[in-house]
Amino acid sequence: MTIRAVQQFQLRQELGTEAKAKKALQAMKDAGYEGIELNGFMIHKMSFGVRMLCRMAGMPIGSSGTLDWHRLVSEMDLKVVSLHEYLDGLLKEPQPIIEEAKAFGTKNIVITGMRKFDYSIEGEVLALAKKLNRAGETIAESGLNLLYHNHNCEFRRLSTGQTAFELLIEATDPRYVNFEFDSYWATEAGCDVPWLMHQLGSRMKLYHINDRGTRIEGPTNSILKSDSIELGYGNINLVNLVDIAKSYGVESIILESHQNWAGKSAIKSLQLSAEFMNKYV
Repeated sequence: MTIRAVQQFQLRQELGTEAKAKKALQAMKDAGYEGIELNGFMIHKMSFGVRMLCRMAGMPIGSSGTLDWHRLVSEMDLKVVSLHEYLDGLLKEPQPIIEEAKAFGTKNIVITGMRKFDYSIEGEVLALAKKLNRAGETIAESGLNLLYHNHNCEFRRLSTGQTAFELLIEATDPRYVNFEFDSYWATEAGCDVPWLMHQLGSRMKLYHINDRGTRIEGPTNSILKSDSIELGYGNINLVNLVDIAKSYGVESIILESHQNWAGKSAIKSLQLSAEFMNKYV
């Protein structure tokens, strides 16, 4: 059965204290979510640099790194569907990350798109695939899976005409590297999302879901800026995408909305999205 989950980053402003965190996680459960996806940088004390990067991006982070996440997810009876980590850390010191994933009861370690990386150069993308294969082989020896999570940078075109994402699919070994597909960013990049999902097939182990649209009311100019929006309130054919994901047996469908929340509330936003999740997932 596919697990309905929420990305920890969506809850970042609700995690200042243990009491607030418990309230947020309980609201998740009450809405129908069964799991959570954790981020390595949010379950440990955060560096000043990470805090500043998030703040500069307009997404300030709370104090989640001071909380006991092992106890929180256990007490709330939430399934940890995966742990997001950095590739460099996994290549340099894999054992602590492996042990942490196992302690949380998850078999999935996820690498997100690389910062300050040139996805338009074929050689760079092939070198990234090689690193992913190496990291994936290392953790596979411990019974864990490595997944790659896309944003929109992977859909830049190479000189060969294919996208960096298509090359990553080709150049990674499915024994060691598979995917957590994010349809929002592929949609934002103008891709044929159903086609991409079918290209991934059973290599799509987890699926990040978000809608795209606008909540502006009344007369407007002829061109509007669209943004993240609650599931079913935007313009992406999510019912079709969920059907495709489920047809390939994805383990979890994970809500990930970073901003533009209804009522400026991450909790209200995930509650509204739960209406769609509970009906279609």
